Amino acid sequence: MKYTTQLQTALDRLDNSLATLRDLIKRGENAAAIRFMEEGQLKERYEEMQNIITISQTGGLGARGTSGTRNL
Repeated sequence: MKYTTQLQTALDRLDNSLATLRDLIKRGENAAAIRFMEEGQLKERYEEMQNIITISQTGGLGARGTSGTRNL
């Protein structure tokens, strides 16, 4: 459940950043839009999404690289 919440929050933030980018382009502020994509908030949001996806693909390993479940 926590993963779902984190993912939804990250998607909402990304959506807001894309809306900001759209507004910059619509106003003709192309230089600011490029900075926003390459150095600003949009880049940070994509990195956040990438981190969430990377962590989700670790296979459920614990801090020591071992599975947290075993036979009782």
